Amino acid sequence: MNLSRRGLLAAGGLAGAGALAPALGSPAAAAAPRGTRTGFEVLAEDGYRLLAGRTVGLVTNPTGVTRDLRHLVDVLHAEPRVRLTAVFGPEHGFRGTAQAGGSEGKSTDPATGLPVYDTYLKSGQDLADVFTASGVDTVVFDIQDAGARFYTYIWTLYDCMEAAALAGKRFVVLDRPNPLGGREAYGPVLHKEFASFVGREPIAQQHGMTVAELAGLFNGEFLAKPVRLETVRMRGWRRTDFYEASGLPWVPPSPNMPTPDTALVYPGTCLFEGTTLSEGRGTTRPFELLGAKGIDARWAAEANALGLPGVRFREAYFAPSFSKFTGETIGGVQAHVTDREVFDPVRTGIGLLVTAKKVWPDFAWREDLAIDRLSGSATVREMVDAGASTEAITAAWQTELERFRRTRRKYLLYR
Repeated sequence: MNLSRRGLLAAGGLAGAGALAPALGSPAAAAAPRGTRTGFEVLAEDGYRLLAGRTVGLVTNPTGVTRDLRHLVDVLHAEPRVRLTAVFGPEHGFRGTAQAGGSEGKSTDPATGLPVYDTYLKSGQDLADVFTASGVDTVVFDIQDAGARFYTYIWTLYDCMEAAALAGKRFVVLDRPNPLGGREAYGPVLHKEFASFVGREPIAQQHGMTVAELAGLFNGEFLAKPVRLETVRMRGWRRTDFYEASGLPWVPPSPNMPTPDTALVYPGTCLFEGTTLSEGRGTTRPFELLGAKGIDARWAAEANALGLPGVRFREAYFAPSFSKFTGETIGGVQAHVTDREVFDPVRTGIGLLVTAKKVWPDFAWREDLAIDRLSGSATVREMVDAGASTEAITAAWQTELERFRRTRRKYLLYR
């Protein structure tokens, strides 16, 4: 018997995926216990009516998977009710083969034969031209976020929304959980003069929103020309939920985001990318391990003396396999979150910057002042350099944070 690849995918034959879980939409799947239903699951359960009669392009990456770990591109390509004709890949690529600061370029997906267009570092009319050339009339976005302003996929979302508006395309966002929950927003708010691909618009460093909520915020507050936006909400997700409560598999959204534990500390410890210290890239615990040559046990002692809620620091030594200090054994700390309910990653990141400068005489910022783009202004850098305390630095952004919180509340979709 001869079957086309599309037929095999429709039959659940891709890499044995049918053995992992019941097919989506089957009676067995409907009876299976579930936590959070993603926007894609809600779309599928509704028979893909939102995409009926449309020519669809999907913006996604390796996190765009079903509960049974089939990629959405493979599922939609095999679905006769959906006309998927293009894929758009962000930083790291659609299949995830590129490291930070890289992409896969334009290609043909060998699994489906679909054209894959590269969106990385494209925006405005350049990206609108990509959407026009693809021939789609509806752009669908489904990527797992990490919950921090400087995680670039939310700005891929922003750029794609802006470009879709310019190209006259309809835009659909399939929602996924914020792995940090959505209780509140924390940290400094971006100042527009420091806008970059790690922060296009003035939102808080830990924004506390899902991608669908952010899409509403972008459309309502920031885009000069709003896009024709539709969002598919999750079912069963609550703002108090951390990622494990969703019951969904964790697929690393980028090579240095291997676990939900990484995402938990990332909104604070990613600030170390703006220093000459290692932020743990090239280790098995990126953003949890921090260090540099010449640092010893004094850093962990000083950091613990701050009494930061929900976290303790362990003296640690490690040798990164790439990035800063490649192959060198360096000293530093490992952050151990002891109580997620009270842990504040941004305050923790500031405390670690303050104490690192105190104990390590070689402490320095990167020459390109990336710290200002990461923190959203020059305030953090200038106050750390001036010897300000953790409390004084975090107090400096409270007024702008409260303004953002008031704006944010208008776009929240979940309780």
